[in-house]
Amino acid sequence: MTAASDLDGFRSEVSEWVQSNFPSALKGFDLGADSPSDKGVSGEFRAWRQALADKGWGTPTWPKEYGGAGRSDPEAKVIRQEIAKAGAFNPIPPMTGMGVTMVGPTILEYGTDEQKAKHLPGIASGEVRWCLGLSEPNAGSDLASLSTKAVDEGDAFILNGQKIWTSGAHISQWCGAVVRTDPKAKKRDGISFVMLPMDQKGVETRLIKLISGASPFCETFFNEARADKSDLLGDLNDGWSVVKRLLQHERQSQTSAPAAVKIDQEPLQEQAKRYVGTLEDGTLADPDLRLRVVENLMDAEAHKLTVSRITAEAKGQVKVSAAASILKNSMTRVAQTKAELTLEMMGNQGIGWEGEQFSEEELRSVRDWLMGKAMSIYGGSAEIQNNIISKNILGLPETTQQG
Repeated sequence: MTAASDLDGFRSEVSEWVQSNFPSALKGFDLGADSPSDKGVSGEFRAWRQALADKGWGTPTWPKEYGGAGRSDPEAKVIRQEIAKAGAFNPIPPMTGMGVTMVGPTILEYGTDEQKAKHLPGIASGEVRWCLGLSEPNAGSDLASLSTKAVDEGDAFILNGQKIWTSGAHISQWCGAVVRTDPKAKKRDGISFVMLPMDQKGVETRLIKLISGASPFCETFFNEARADKSDLLGDLNDGWSVVKRLLQHERQSQTSAPAAVKIDQEPLQEQAKRYVGTLEDGTLADPDLRLRVVENLMDAEAHKLTVSRITAEAKGQVKVSAAASILKNSMTRVAQTKAELTLEMMGNQGIGWEGEQFSEEELRSVRDWLMGKAMSIYGGSAEIQNNIISKNILGLPETTQQG
């Protein structure tokens, strides 16, 4: 583990580098709501992304030979902290879709040397975006019921079938997909994980319109699509092991704040005071709302402390395990409750969809509230996380259907 004195020196180095390289025009930039062209800062955005990629700080813990910086987890934490402190952000994880948070870590564990050299540098630089072909119309929570077929055709697999909820499929260059390679085996034993380029005749995507107004999800159709044999991740017919690990990485990535948010975001309690008003002593005027705001702030702090404790117990190293299921459910509850409280304190201003009478903050809040409802479903539903917790952490007997 890195010594505290070494971390202090490294912190100074990081701070100085960020101050020298982060374009001031990007300060306060919100990757969740803006695009580089929105503010006329596309040049500065590209330069900042490239500077981080050249430094390896887009994926600081990844090996240097694959585009990372070979840094320890404590050092990576320092990089995140100093970037945030400067009002900067790391654009590379969101630019890669599922690349940095899910696909890359899984390739690092299961991939061959050739696969790592082929796929990881493009993810680490933010130049290649990935989506995942997991759920199907008849295989959601019971993912092992998937029916998309991959037939061995010599040097490639030929894919036929449909995936759904493939986030960012319409703008991704690559897809990691779970497919059925042995239809005669038990459903969890005949699955493989393949990687395939999206820019081919046999792949079609269609956006799914959502109630929140945003449409990051797609239907994805494979019609004689091709995945090279060299892009089989893990062993043939052992894709269930690969995808379980990949989903653990997904849950781990969902336990903390987004990669980039507005640094001047108003605290929940101050927002409540602005909308609801205060008493003479400065406290929130509505005592019931005050209690629930405090409870949410306490839950958020407890979640952060739990993340820190789990990391400390792992001696400062990020260990992805079944504990990610606990943190995923905890983060979901905190975020969804905060969204509900925000709309409640805004009153009529919290239910607007369009119009000059609503501020940008109010319109974004109602869309965030709607989008946040999916948190308890994506990455494995809350019920699935509870099953994982009961079986793998509490040691309770298996109660789900085997197959």
